[in-house]
Amino acid sequence: MKKLLIIAALLYVNSAPAYQKISSTELGIGDAKNQNIVVKCTTPAGGISNQTCALRRYVKCNGNTCSGWDVWRDLRNTNDTYADWQSAANACCRAMGLR
Repeated sequence: MKKLLIIAALLYVNSAPAYQKISSTELGIGDAKNQNIVVKCTTPAGGISNQTCALRRYVKCNGNTCSGWDVWRDLRNTNDTYADWQSAANACCRAMGLR
């Protein structure tokens, strides 16, 4: 039974999001805004790495009215797009061999 609990705990740890959000900002006024998120990745052993991923998305505005946020992009490779910042963070960390 103890071995089964250890295996279940390891599976849970490996399936959990393994990044730490360190900043989130929204900048801009007038004709455009952007949202920026920076995350630190987790090492395979479970520690926090000093490697970071910077993620960004834009929106065009008309005065105070903004609509239609663009997709999230990893600033290291802006050709890859993601529907949400969590997917972008996971892909960025995995690309560096981290979690």
